Order: sequence, then C-alpha cells, then structure tokens
Amino acid sequence: MNRILSVIVGLTICTLIGYSNASEKQMTMKVRVKANGNTTVFELNSSPAAGDLYAQLPLSITVENYSNNEKIFYPPKKLNTADTPPADGGRAGTLAYYAPWGDVVMFYRGFSSSPGLYELGHVTSGGAHIPEMSGTIQVEKGSAP
Repeated sequence: MNRILSVIVGLTICTLIGYSNASEKQMTMKVRVKANGNTTVFELNSSPAAGDLYAQLPLSITVENYSNNEKIFYPPKKLNTADTPPADGGRAGTLAYYAPWGDVVMFYRGFSSSPGLYELGHVTSGGAHIPEMSGTIQVEKGSAP
C-alpha cells in the first residue's frame, strides 16, 4: 500500500512540475520600443526568431527609415528563422525580420509578402508612433508602462 501511495505522489509531483514548466514556456513575450518620448509595445509570437530577438534585449540602437511603410533596425546577432512563420503581408503593426539583410522591421502601413520576411509579432499599443521613430531607440523586454 505504501509503495502504491509513493508512486501516486511521485506521479502527481512530476505532473505539477511539468505543468509549471509548460506555463513558463507559454509566457507572453512583449517588447517595449521607446523613441522620441513615446512607447510602442509589440507582443511576440512563440517562434525561434522572436525568442532570439527577445534574448538580445535590452538594446539601444539606431532606427532607420525604409520605403514609405516601415522602420528598421539591425540587432547585433542574426535570428534563427527555422520554424518561424512567413510574414504574409498586409497588416500595419506587424513586427518582422528580413533574414537576407538581418534587420527587424516595424511596419506602420500595409506591406507585401517577400521571400525571407518572417513574422515576429504584432503591435498591441502605440502603433501610431512608429512612423515618427528616429535616431536612437530603446528596445526592452516588458509591457506598456
């Protein structure tokens, strides 16, 4: 009887530990971008590339204009795009990674899909500030203040 009870307790503990670890892995990753006195928040997806970006934070980095619909910056290390969904285009507020150049893209208008463009997440607040970003920006882990 004691042996059966020990097995049941052991299995229960293993299940609880596994549940706790799964909950931690499913934690939402948010990125806060501060520029020109404004804050924009992105919620990242669970892709390897998004995790790689998150692991490099915080960053103080230069943002650049590109085209008429996006701002870009270059993280110090390339992101792993294996099992990362393509950015199929269209939605303003998309955070993406353009693997051929190694830049992170913040779209403030619609866009077309492109080979090598991967989705990292979407804006949750402050998306109207993206077109105004310039100079050095702060990219940090976290949520809206």
